Amino acid sequence: MKRSEINKILCEAEEFLRLQNFHLPPFAVWTPLDWEKKGTEADEIRENRLGWDITDFGKGDFSAFGLVLFTIRNGSATNIKWQKPYAEKILIVQPGQKTPMHYHTEKMEDIINRGGGTLFVQLYGSTPDGKFSSEPGSFSMDGVSRQFRPGEVVSLRSGESITIFRGLYHEFWVEEGTGITLLGEVSSSNDDETDNYFFDPIGRFPEIEEDEEPYRFLCNEYPEAS
Repeated sequence: MKRSEINKILCEAEEFLRLQNFHLPPFAVWTPLDWEKKGTEADEIRENRLGWDITDFGKGDFSAFGLVLFTIRNGSATNIKWQKPYAEKILIVQPGQKTPMHYHTEKMEDIINRGGGTLFVQLYGSTPDGKFSSEPGSFSMDGVSRQFRPGEVVSLRSGESITIFRGLYHEFWVEEGTGITLLGEVSSSNDDETDNYFFDPIGRFPEIEEDEEPYRFLCNEYPEAS
């Protein structure tokens, strides 16, 4: 992705959240110059990758395969300094934009449709070797247990949520012709380096072409403490 494209997406995301009256923590608006002045007091943000996260999943087509995330809080299962057992994110999904099929072995999560279009989630169980299971499985929607057939698509209207259990393949998107959709994610602590298993190999973080200065740093770009 070009840095200019990422900057534009960030500006649009901030404006969208402003219109939704959704307020982010102060570090959401720290500039690269602000980050140059931050010492070890900001290590929790750095080490747990809090903040902005924009990805095209290595496919080079953000409008078709992409996602804007902001990690508000996150802990670590391995670092004694950050033993929060939970994480919270917001996600912004454009109509027609898909997050590819993946599962987690450690993280369990709730995905909440906070408003906009209808969210569609396709589900498969996983086998020990990472294939799709041919067996039916289970999930929970707002505290109600449900069964699914392999490949079944579940729809979530505004206010509805789904619990994604460990090992459950899921892919999600918002139908074209509907509005930009704000999602919430509440989960156990999140590790994007070791706990994302995509059905097709992809790049989790984008390769960036630096055609202009960054507007904000992404969560994997913070400089070391000054």
